[in-house]
Amino acid sequence: MRILLAAVASLVVGCSSLPTIDAPSANHNSRINYLVIHFTSEHFAESLRLLTTRTNNPVSAHYLVPEPGDETYTRGKLRIHRLVGEDRRAWHAGRSFWAGAESLNNNSIGIEIVNRSACVDNNTDSETTAPEDQTCSFLEYPEEQLELVIELVTDILDRYPDIDPVDIVGHADIAPGRRVDPGPLFPWKRLYDLGIGAWYDDQTMRQYRAQFATDMPSTHEVQMALRTYGYQVEPTGRTDIQTRFVVRALQMHFRPEGVSGHIDAETAAILFALNDKYRPGDSPE
Repeated sequence: MRILLAAVASLVVGCSSLPTIDAPSANHNSRINYLVIHFTSEHFAESLRLLTTRTNNPVSAHYLVPEPGDETYTRGKLRIHRLVGEDRRAWHAGRSFWAGAESLNNNSIGIEIVNRSACVDNNTDSETTAPEDQTCSFLEYPEEQLELVIELVTDILDRYPDIDPVDIVGHADIAPGRRVDPGPLFPWKRLYDLGIGAWYDDQTMRQYRAQFATDMPSTHEVQMALRTYGYQVEPTGRTDIQTRFVVRALQMHFRPEGVSGHIDAETAAILFALNDKYRPGDSPE
């Protein structure tokens, strides 16, 4: 058996040393197009178990960032845990959609942050849950943990500079009917100020907000603007459940101090300002 294994190994080595000539083509790009931020809703030990152990519903992520003070984290200093190589597909996004792309597991990097925030469905009598049926408890991200997340994201972007700012998203952005992570306490604006991700221009937002104070866009127009930015929503012209979930996701990302799931002048102004900045020419009239 040892001789057979040695022979197989020699064949593998032989294949890897084939005489080749590098002739780089300009016609290629990175396989990594998206960066998705999550929280685990569990302590470190359970998060690590869920993300590394095969179960009936297996999940994984490329990276896991522990939380200081977690009694199940036994190391003295916080360390980023790499669970899946970036060249491999991790199962972190599930059913997902962003800007026309589906199944973001195929071309994204997933970062799980240990944070025990969670939502509970109160409407157990109905098969359809609305955002207002959920009671959510969101917890702060400790500074030491955030610094580690920022260091990790910066390192990833240094290696994948083609990831667009609008494609650095939360799990809630790509699966708004199922997920709320990383929640309204994740500091997206702070990351933007460090050159990470997207944010609207304040002056443009204020101009839209003044306009919408007396002349709000229709629900259909807001739905089309949500689609333009990247969210998956059907333009029904009604503030239906799917729309409220998507609006809630937008608010958690860009207006965390007022998360309601309902369209108002400021939410619409933020959305239109984002499209002006990142989707020029694609915004609905």
